[in-house]
Amino acid sequence: MTAQSAAPRPDPFPTKGLHERDFTRVGVGGLGDGHNNYAHSMAWFKGKLYLGTTRSNMCMLRLQSSYATMPLQVWPVECPDTMDGLYQLDRRSQIWAFDPADGRWEMVFRAPLVEGADGKPVPREIGYRSMLVYQGPGDDEPALYIAAWAPGRAPGGLILRSRDGKSFEPVTKYGIIDPPFSVTRSLIEFRGRMHFAPTARRGTDGGQQNSTGLPQIFASDAPEAGDWQPVNDPGFGGAGNLGIFSLAVANDTLYAGTLNLEGLQIWATDGSPADPAQGPFPYKWRQVVDKGAGRGPLNQAVACMTAFNGALYVGTGIQGGGNDRVNGVGPAAAEVLRVNADDTCDVIVGDRDDDGRAPLSGLKAGFGHFFNGYMWAMGVHDGWLYCGSYDWSVTLRWARYDQAPRMVQSLMDRLDPETIIAAEGGADLWRTADGENWMPVTRTGFGNAYNWGIRNLVSTPAGLFTGTANVFGPRVAVPGDGEWRYEDNPEGGLEVWLGRNGAARV
Repeated sequence: MTAQSAAPRPDPFPTKGLHERDFTRVGVGGLGDGHNNYAHSMAWFKGKLYLGTTRSNMCMLRLQSSYATMPLQVWPVECPDTMDGLYQLDRRSQIWAFDPADGRWEMVFRAPLVEGADGKPVPREIGYRSMLVYQGPGDDEPALYIAAWAPGRAPGGLILRSRDGKSFEPVTKYGIIDPPFSVTRSLIEFRGRMHFAPTARRGTDGGQQNSTGLPQIFASDAPEAGDWQPVNDPGFGGAGNLGIFSLAVANDTLYAGTLNLEGLQIWATDGSPADPAQGPFPYKWRQVVDKGAGRGPLNQAVACMTAFNGALYVGTGIQGGGNDRVNGVGPAAAEVLRVNADDTCDVIVGDRDDDGRAPLSGLKAGFGHFFNGYMWAMGVHDGWLYCGSYDWSVTLRWARYDQAPRMVQSLMDRLDPETIIAAEGGADLWRTADGENWMPVTRTGFGNAYNWGIRNLVSTPAGLFTGTANVFGPRVAVPGDGEWRYEDNPEGGLEVWLGRNGAARV
């Protein structure tokens, strides 16, 4: 399953690839609210870009065990220090629509308040993690479906639907299935059915957002009917898969990528039933990648996947931003893998000096940048594959180097952190026309080091929309007079960039 296999080679330059100069910033500062930290979901619907936000991420992270142990001089963003304080923030997630014809944004939906577990009002949802344009049996035309992230004290996660881009209503019960869940990572269509994978159990506010307790995929022909059916055995029959991080379709095959402390797994199905006598569910699955494709725990999770040129491209990562402090994995930079139609797996970008599998691109893990802890988003536009990273180097600004990982301490002995941040702070975006020869679009978060992640890439008739994760708003810690203070940060909050082809070819 790990032998290298050459993929078909297309025209090396099918269209003009996008340069950094071809991108224009069309959304800034969290669309006017620095608490809008993540462009967590985006979709093209009825001639507009729809964007779902997740709010106050860095304040949530402060109260998660995996992040609370970060060796920092000061927390980078002004935040409450208790869970009760967190619930006093306005974390009602938002859905925005952008019209390229006039360049205007409109907030079309804000999550309502509902009664929480303690009897007090809480946001019904704090994020919208996935969007899918899908036409179910009850839809006269394709509708926009949104997977909602509920906070721990709320009744549970939902899937919303909009037929007109203006009205958004739940089509599931709270928690979607039994036992109920708070978060789903992926919505995807396969064989005419909607599929999703739960992420966090209902009631989870702390450090268990990535472990479901039931790593399964569910499918339905009609989401509003509530007839969700499991399509795989829990964890694909193994105890090591803690969650299903990513779903993608390539070559008429549904792929599922997992989180596994011994190294990610990737499973595939053509949708045929495991036992036709028992009905269409569950599907028959086969494992195509195990133990991190030979890298073990350093490829802990599948962060993103997409189809390109007859193969499946996979971005890896380690939870916790490339350094899983709870389980002692990392820090390490992420890889790009390729799963071919014959189930062989190639290392495209990565570190494989010891197993004879040099990366086909010639690029080390993280595109050669140690701080790229995730390959976080992939998208195909005009014949090019784009891959965006999560880059945690900006956090060096607040780090305590005496408690930092050995590799970071060694680097800090040689370089001032601001030198690193100025040179490569901010997420990377790279592109390739053939899957193996890559070139950078930006290595600095489009010039804003606070854009620590490329969270979404959506190809549209208007161009390639790129949504960032930027948790450094609305107020960020800055040094002065021997102490830290919090100041307004106009560069904090999610950004959206629109790439249109320029005059140059490559």
